[in-house]
Amino acid sequence: MNMPQSLGNQPLPPEPPSLGTPVEGPGATSPPEHCWPVRPTLRNELDTFSVHFYIFFGPSVALPPERPAVFALRLLPVLDSGGVLSLELQLNASSVHQENVTVFGCLTHEVPLSLGDAAVTCSKESLAGFLLSVSATSRVARLRIPFPQTGTWFLALRSLCGMGSRFVRCRNATAEVRLRTFLSPCVDDCGPYGQCKLLRTHNYLYAACECKAGWRGWGCTDSADALSYGFQLLSTLLLCLSNLMFLPPVVLAIRSRYVLEAAVYTFTMFFSTFYHACDQPGIVVFCIMDYDVLQFCDFLGSLMSVWVTVIAMARLQPVVKQVLYLLGAMLLSMALQLDRHGLWNLLGPSLFALGILATAWTVRSVRRRHCYPPTWRRWLFYLCPGSLIAGSAVLLYAFVETRDNYFYIHSIWHMLIAGSVGFLLPPRAKTDHRVPSGARARGCGYQLCINEQEELGLVGPGGATVSSICTS
Repeated sequence: MNMPQSLGNQPLPPEPPSLGTPVEGPGATSPPEHCWPVRPTLRNELDTFSVHFYIFFGPSVALPPERPAVFALRLLPVLDSGGVLSLELQLNASSVHQENVTVFGCLTHEVPLSLGDAAVTCSKESLAGFLLSVSATSRVARLRIPFPQTGTWFLALRSLCGMGSRFVRCRNATAEVRLRTFLSPCVDDCGPYGQCKLLRTHNYLYAACECKAGWRGWGCTDSADALSYGFQLLSTLLLCLSNLMFLPPVVLAIRSRYVLEAAVYTFTMFFSTFYHACDQPGIVVFCIMDYDVLQFCDFLGSLMSVWVTVIAMARLQPVVKQVLYLLGAMLLSMALQLDRHGLWNLLGPSLFALGILATAWTVRSVRRRHCYPPTWRRWLFYLCPGSLIAGSAVLLYAFVETRDNYFYIHSIWHMLIAGSVGFLLPPRAKTDHRVPSGARARGCGYQLCINEQEELGLVGPGGATVSSICTS
């Protein structure tokens, strides 16, 4: 209790008046400051930026008409400044007995403010707080303060009677309100159009909503620039159905007896379809498994499709080709674990595979003393169009694709990559079934020779030479 400045002849009041309560009686003067009891709250920490404040003998609070109720909320430095402080008031209408009772709340930082009888304000000189109210017509009031200041916050609750802008002190009405105060990382967990993320910048730790589909605001509730449901559905179908362009390369690979390559293309088509169905920013989302698994399989399938196509074009020995396939799968998995969104994860394996292809074609051209592939039709109608399509896809992915045009540019990327595979995949290798005339079948193991004349008893005592039949 603050004492008056001159303590010489001025007697102290017998009872300090409560917050907002005028001192009655003739000649009575109110001191410059008021004193009132502050009810403590219990702090319960659940997680990072997740704290609940409990009121003793609560959560319901009875507000008599003659005095307010004041509560103190303590926010710790660093730990509590990066979340959202939420306050909810709910009026119990049965406790006011049909009277026009309004409960006002004033939340201020460090210094509590009083609520007057006639003019209800939550500001004083250079100090301003947050004012909220509940009544029979509006029973629930909510207040959210993102990134609150640390220290002690004071909440003063006062019940007044009246309507409109004029209020008086209630006579016998004791209002009952339910108070709920807590600290959370984000506002309403960012809703269906956002994701709550914990961020760290230097020594500052805070939580914020990452909004999607054009939604904005603290809790991703501002739909001024949001994408419509029709556009979300169209973008989802475009990204998913564009992967069906891998069906022709799968059929072509099976007909050319490239079974392993066809399996890789099928894997890519399946996981790319369901990854993009799960990666949508709005509410048109369908996930068959964990998002991280779908993303890894989609990226791995895309890189492996490029890798096996270029290695197949080199026409290496089966053992060498299988070793390169397995080695590429392991190295690409390692690269994706290091950085999935790096540009060199796509360009690096592609350039390495093109180096293997150029070396194999050069060696074959030198041995045959003729350009490989030997036919000009293969170059004109297959290799050149396929190379142009693949180069265009890489340029779109690297330099044109952005967050805004992702829906249609990435769909074009799917179609171009699948189309280039159909052009670049080599035709079925021709096998020569002709056997040279001078070649003889060689058996393995031993040979059993049978002398036909000896079996027939035609060998004379002179030991004449006869022909024999040998079977193995």
